[in-house]
Amino acid sequence: MKRSPAAPPGEVVLDGLVLRRYQRDDAPVLAVAVGESLEHLRPWMPWIALEPTTLHEREELLKRWDHDWAEGTGYTYGMFRGDRVVGGAGLMRRIANNGLEIGYWVHPAFTGRGFATRAAQALTTLGLSLPGVTHIEIHHDKANVASGRVPFKLGFEMVGEQAVKVAAPGETGLSCVWRVDHASWAVKATGSGRGRAITTGRPESARLSRHD
Repeated sequence: MKRSPAAPPGEVVLDGLVLRRYQRDDAPVLAVAVGESLEHLRPWMPWIALEPTTLHEREELLKRWDHDWAEGTGYTYGMFRGDRVVGGAGLMRRIANNGLEIGYWVHPAFTGRGFATRAAQALTTLGLSLPGVTHIEIHHDKANVASGRVPFKLGFEMVGEQAVKVAAPGETGLSCVWRVDHASWAVKATGSGRGRAITTGRPESARLSRHD
C-alpha cells in the first residue's frame, strides 16, 4: 500500500473537545451520534440517505477511512467529549493536488458552542502544515447559512459559487467556495493565537489554542 509521506496528527486536543481518528470500537458511539442527528443533517448531508447502517457496515466505513488516511487522500476525525461523539470533521484531497477541503458536522445537541469553528481552525493550521499544501477550502450549499458562518468567522475569503448536482433535500445546487492560503492564514494568526500549537508530550497528538 502506498503511504502518504506526511499526515496530520491522529489526535488534536482543543478547548472543550478532542479531535481524533476513529478506532474500530468507536463504531457504536458513532452510530448513536448519527442516529440522533438524522433530521438535523438530512437537508445537507447526502450520506444521511444511507442511514441507518448496520454495525458491520459502519466498521467497514471506519476501515475505509483508515485506508484513506494511509493513502493520504483523506483524514477523518471524530469530535469527542469524553467517550461521546458530538460531531465529525476532516481534511479531504478532492479539490486540487495542492489543496485540501475541510468538512464538518455537529450533533444538534452541541450546536452553537463553536465546535465546528474550532475544529475547522485546527484543521486549517494542520492542513497548511502538510508538504505541498498551499491552500484550504470550505464548500457549503448556499442555503446552509450556519455552515457558512464557520469560514466567515475564521477569515476565509469567499472566492465564488459553483453549480453542483443537488445531492441532499435542502440543497439549492449552488456551492459557496471559501479559501485561505499560507500567507493570509499567517497574517490572521498573528496576535490571535489562531495557529499556535501547544505540544502535549503525547505521540501523534497536538494541542491548539482556542479561537472562537
